[in-house]
Amino acid sequence: MTLNLELDAFGRLLLDGEAVTPVRAHPISAPEEGVSLTGADGHERAWIAHLADLPDAQQGLLRAALAARELHPQLLRLVAVSTFSTPSLWTVETDHGSLQFHLKSEEDIRRLGGPGEGRLLITTSHNLQLHVPDRWALDRHSRRLLERFL
Repeated sequence: MTLNLELDAFGRLLLDGEAVTPVRAHPISAPEEGVSLTGADGHERAWIAHLADLPDAQQGLLRAALAARELHPQLLRLVAVSTFSTPSLWTVETDHGSLQFHLKSEEDIRRLGGPGEGRLLITTSHNLQLHVPDRWALDRHSRRLLERFL
């Protein structure tokens, strides 16, 4: 598959000369599959089933545009929680730095994938979604704090 993708002088992604915005269909569960290129009016201009189907240069442009648009911090470590009931104040370390947020309820921690898989999505009180790719890979202190809420 080949698309006529390029960047304009302002760094915007263009498809056949028209500014487009890449949007992943499933940013957490299948980030390499299903990318829509939408125009300024919100209508889809192109659908990319698999990023790997594109030539390397186009993949690079698209991945850079997606990275600039998306923010999915990865939770690396739980430092502290204010209480073991909700709402509670959490202090965490992410791949983007330290963060404090309120967890409104246990329902703001979603398990992703099948049983025993260990992937989580934690939604903060400001609707920022923190990704935990494998809760079993967290340090012991973090796992113990997290288990109180699961």
